[in-house]
Amino acid sequence: MSAVPTRRRVRAALVGLVAMLVGLAPAAVAHAQTVGTQRAGVQRAGTEAADGPTAVARARVAADVLMSSYDPEKAWFPSSWWNSAVALQTIGDYMQRTGDRRYLPQLDNTFRKDQGKFPAGELSGDELWGNFTSRAIDDSEWWGLTWIQAYDVTGDARYLRMAVKIAEFTNGYWDDTCGGGVWWNAERTYKNAVTNGLYIRLTAELHNRVPGDKRWLARSQAAWDWFAGSGMINSSGLVNDGLNDDCHSNGQTVWTYNQGLAVGGALELWRATGDPTLLSTARRLADAAIDGGLTTDGVLTEACDTLDRTCDDNAKQFKGIFLRYLMDLADTTRADRYKAFVARQAETIWAQDHDAADRLGTRWAGGTSTDHPNVFDWRTQASALSALIAAVPVPAPKRSLAATTSPAQPVVMPVGNGSTKLTVNVGLSATGPASEQVTARVTVRAPDGWTVSPASGTVVLSPRGNTHPVYGTFPVQVTVPATAEDGHHDVTATVTADSGLSFGTRSEVTVAHKIDFDTGTAAEMPWLWDADGSQSNGVQNRFADGNHYFVYRFPFPADTVTARATVTIDNEYVVEASSDGEHWTTVAKEAQRVTDGSNKADQVIDLTAYLGPDKATYLRVSDSFPDDGWGGRVYHVTAASTE
Repeated sequence: MSAVPTRRRVRAALVGLVAMLVGLAPAAVAHAQTVGTQRAGVQRAGTEAADGPTAVARARVAADVLMSSYDPEKAWFPSSWWNSAVALQTIGDYMQRTGDRRYLPQLDNTFRKDQGKFPAGELSGDELWGNFTSRAIDDSEWWGLTWIQAYDVTGDARYLRMAVKIAEFTNGYWDDTCGGGVWWNAERTYKNAVTNGLYIRLTAELHNRVPGDKRWLARSQAAWDWFAGSGMINSSGLVNDGLNDDCHSNGQTVWTYNQGLAVGGALELWRATGDPTLLSTARRLADAAIDGGLTTDGVLTEACDTLDRTCDDNAKQFKGIFLRYLMDLADTTRADRYKAFVARQAETIWAQDHDAADRLGTRWAGGTSTDHPNVFDWRTQASALSALIAAVPVPAPKRSLAATTSPAQPVVMPVGNGSTKLTVNVGLSATGPASEQVTARVTVRAPDGWTVSPASGTVVLSPRGNTHPVYGTFPVQVTVPATAEDGHHDVTATVTADSGLSFGTRSEVTVAHKIDFDTGTAAEMPWLWDADGSQSNGVQNRFADGNHYFVYRFPFPADTVTARATVTIDNEYVVEASSDGEHWTTVAKEAQRVTDGSNKADQVIDLTAYLGPDKATYLRVSDSFPDDGWGGRVYHVTAASTE
């Protein structure tokens, strides 16, 4: 068996551990370790949950999918600045919680590459002023919290120093308007909950990590006193969005991230001061949310999660922020009600909001509609990952076993007579003591009338602790009969080990006799062979800007003679075709700089010359003018073949 999974859609390289604790004094190392222990609320022997290994495995699988969207060249997640900060912070939480240290190089990469100045549109819609700051004060604060989390994971003082710079920058936007508070933006147009919740947490975290500090504590206490008296916390204990021009609460939407930041700010300031009223307030705010204020049937629900609405790219990530700080509260108080709530979120996500490709969507309870489908992207992945991380017990189990499938969502287009064969690789990953091999038994099942060979077998893995999981694969050949009905069919795999470890995964095989889908929908996903850094902002919308692209694969039947596709597309596009997914020929291109969609049209592409030996063909869409950020946007795709 090969040692490394080769899942095409998961492109993150599993790279080695970088040096830790560089140039840090022993006292600072001890302080970082103490803070980490305080935050975790460590419970020692005898308290590990029975499903702890499964929780670790789920978090690892989801974290790997998230990091497959990380762009190592620009050192962010395309194309959102503050969302990238939170996604990296979530990966920091994952590493701290589980002990897995594979993604330390990505933290370092972002820190080195993105701390400089950038023009508007390069890494954000705004100009970046250096040291991760911009006119969006809240964006800057998110990066401050990210670098404190990186410091907690590594003990590397350069991360803490950057957080101090960001906090000093933020403090410059505190003034006496409305009696205090930090402005949301450099234009000083709005004082709101998110910016000030972030400021409270950021300054309190700095106090709890900077020996002998008094300055950050005073600022955090003043910010909390102002926030608590601002009126943004309403009579129901829920946090409204901000203040209006007469300095009263505007009564606008209660977003989960504002509620979470209020909980997190009060909790961290309690750590700094020991003031019991702060801990009591943190619990009251959390209770207001989970007792129905921000839940539906016990599941955290954003205001835009209803089936007649779609969350924008910002709101996609809000719920995970609430869970990050509820995790902190659960660890600190050890209250059963918070632990139960965390477990409920994680279980619901995995059961109802988790697809065969291990992607996690925006609606944690699932649910979709034609006009407002449940969206899956890296932002929703990061958000839901926070709930999976929160479900990992402290300390995390050393042993874990996970499984994935590749391809996770393959397509079979059967011939008129005879069967079609498909190779599915079951990927395994494990952690455990270096002295103990893991013999994993793999059992694979297919629908009635299909065959799997081999249907069972073993893979031996040799763990080396939990800082770097080890990987292996178990390939099987699935035979799909010509009589298979169109639709989705699950090929399931279960892996078990004698130590009591067990994990299930599936490959969702789509059987189809025709190709016809809108982009930005679940129907698109089986055909999307490589999403690269493309994005989808809703139904009939997938685009690739700059040097990014996306690739569709059409596995036409084995008796195909001719084939063609029709692609509805606009803006600055390049469309290329290939018979192997490696060598490309341009078949359509926009030569003018079009950024308003005025060239939207159906491009008919003859694919006959690009049918591969297996009759599969590939279409790649990219940007004809990568310097201006208006790449090819596809709305609808159809394709057909003849025998």
